[in-house]
Amino acid sequence: MKRPLSQADWQALLDWYQTLTPDTLPDIVRYYADGARFKDPFNDARGADKIQAIFRHMFKTLDAPRFTILHALRDGDQAFITWDFDFIYAGRQLSIHGGSHLQFDADGKIALHRDYWDAAEELFEKIPVLGLPVAWLRKRLKAA
Repeated sequence: MKRPLSQADWQALLDWYQTLTPDTLPDIVRYYADGARFKDPFNDARGADKIQAIFRHMFKTLDAPRFTILHALRDGDQAFITWDFDFIYAGRQLSIHGGSHLQFDADGKIALHRDYWDAAEELFEKIPVLGLPVAWLRKRLKAA
């Protein structure tokens, strides 16, 4: 039985992202279609199980990862969310600001999840070994 995403399901999804833990990760099947696609600057995966593996990897490699949703807009079967992703890596507190484009299928589950964030500004510039070359390159390419 097909059903579009209800307002209650939409809010539950946003809450799930913001309270995501290794224990709540299996709930991904409630929100993502079996054949869903996830793409970000480092990953391109198909299938809820593969997407779950990406989140599982996040919990294994980062300390205290947490998403904070700043804005969430939904129109029919499309949505866009802006967020901050805070975490600790190698003892350093880091934050990434980005956005996610979501497309929902006829059952109200996510068929496409595409993350947009600037890996150079949000991550590479904050890593000591990479920061100086990335900042130099950004300065060289800047128009004014």
